[in-house]
Amino acid sequence: MKSFGIIVIFIFHLTAESFCQIAPGARQIAVAHADVALSDDVFAIFNNPAGLAQLSKLETGIFYSPSPFDVKELATGFAAISLPAKFGVLSAGFMFFGFNLYQENKISLSYSRKLFDNFSAGITANYHNLKIEKYGSDYSVSLDLGGIAKLNDNIQIGFSAKNISRATFGSESNQIPSELWFGVMFKPAEPLNTYFALQKDLDYDPSLRFGIEYRIIEYLALRSGFNNYPSTYNFGIGVFLKIFEFDYALFTHHDLGLTHQAGLIIRFDNK
Repeated sequence: MKSFGIIVIFIFHLTAESFCQIAPGARQIAVAHADVALSDDVFAIFNNPAGLAQLSKLETGIFYSPSPFDVKELATGFAAISLPAKFGVLSAGFMFFGFNLYQENKISLSYSRKLFDNFSAGITANYHNLKIEKYGSDYSVSLDLGGIAKLNDNIQIGFSAKNISRATFGSESNQIPSELWFGVMFKPAEPLNTYFALQKDLDYDPSLRFGIEYRIIEYLALRSGFNNYPSTYNFGIGVFLKIFEFDYALFTHHDLGLTHQAGLIIRFDNK
């Protein structure tokens, strides 16, 4: 068991985008995380904190994948809650990844607000904890920034910078990814959103991303996405029932094959 776990860790730290570094939720994964210019649900705390300023209701969400690529040692989960207030939107989130030999945990606190009518900004502070059996544990603190600008009713642009403090674990550099994101959301018609994004991990080649989301009826949305580095194809659906949103995503990795994710968001009525 121990040797198998070490092999799994080794494989995933060789890949350009390991599963523990993929942010939630299922909706975002379905569009290949190309939605940095929209990011308008509770999981924005992990993606682009500026998106939280668009929320008008108390939201909570969970995302869980118990056995990515049929490997239970890669279990990962996220939970988040956001609270709109007069002075902005406050949010908190939690992430866990791994198994008894190797564990990563993260606690996130975020603040976002509209600075102008058409521009929102946000900041997230993350506490990271890493524990490896028989090697000990370590912690680090990182900062994320984000912004979203609405150019008109059909076009938005957004950016986010993750781990701008270049936080890491121990004496090894680059243990926590530092990334720059830039994206555009274009709405050619009311039920259709298209997303374009460029992601640059400071230690890897840039990744081009494209996503599409089509609300075919009031209660159902279809989604798809693609990115070129690593090459992945993503699909998903969203089901909306009153205050509940259930999201499902099918994610393919160029080396590891295919896996599934699911998430649930609850939007509480303000009344």
